[in-house]
Parts: sequence; C-alpha cells; structure tokens
Amino acid sequence: MKIRICAATLAVALAPAFLAAQDSAPVAKALRATAARMEKDLTAAAEAIPEAKYSYKPTPAQMSVGEIMIHLAGGNDALCSAIGGVQKPTREKIAATAGKAALIARLKETFQFCHTSLAGLDDSKLSEELSVFGEKMPRADWELETAGDWADHYSQLAIYMRLNGLLPPTAKK
Repeated sequence: MKIRICAATLAVALAPAFLAAQDSAPVAKALRATAARMEKDLTAAAEAIPEAKYSYKPTPAQMSVGEIMIHLAGGNDALCSAIGGVQKPTREKIAATAGKAALIARLKETFQFCHTSLAGLDDSKLSEELSVFGEKMPRADWELETAGDWADHYSQLAIYMRLNGLLPPTAKK
C-alpha cells in the first residue's frame, strides 16, 4: 500500500514537468503544423488548376502557375534546410514548363524534405543567426518568413484560380 501511495504521489508531482516538456517547443511545433497544412492546401490548389493554366499569369510581371511551383520548391529546400540545420538537397533542375505532374511531384518532394528536416527542430536556437538567400536573420525570423511565404503563394494561387473561375481548396471547407 505504501508503495502505491509513493508511486501515485510521484506521478502527481512529475505530471506538470512531463506536460511542460511535451510543449517545450511551441514555435517548432507550430511550424511543423503549418508545413503540413500548407502542403495540403498548396498541393490541392496545384492539382485543381488545369494543366493548360500552368502558363497563366494575370500580368506579364507576375509569375506563372508553373513558376510559382518552381519558386515554392526552391524555397522549401533552401528555407527548410537552413531552419532544420541540414544539408540542402541537390536536385535535378526542373523547368516551369515541365508539366503539371512533374511540378506537383517536385512540390511534394520538397515538402517531404521539409517534414524530415523540421522533425527534430526545437525552440532552443531561435536567436541563432542563419543566412538564407544572402540575408542574415535569426532562426525565429526565418521560421515566420517561411510560414508567411507559404501563405503568400497559396493566396497568389487562390487569386489565379478565382480569375479563372475555379474555387480555391480552402474556400470549399
């Protein structure tokens, strides 16, 4: 009986520390959740856009749908490797005109890399300076920049879709 009381007391005493340890990296956890959500939304948008519209851009100054896919894939590799502290993968170049299937496959491939490289991320090095695209900022800034970039390009694709009479995936929820 004494052992059970001691065990129960110990469990109650350690529970707050255990629960705190479970959420000791809320920023990293949020970034991983955002990556999963944005992969789903961006991939769904890419899949919903007809292949004939992959060269579409509202004005000559803007990126085409295909160029957005290439931009996202390159950003995923550069940003997720820097944030995760892992080597950026070497990939065969792919053109914005490679076709819908190839561009979606590359986007998925780079999001998979993001999931892998961000898996071990914690919040202990948020102030560490990282250099990405020749610009130095703390890791925390790059994490926010990455989430913002995904949202920016999803909204860009959503606008392109609406301009072409298509409903963006998040508008269907």
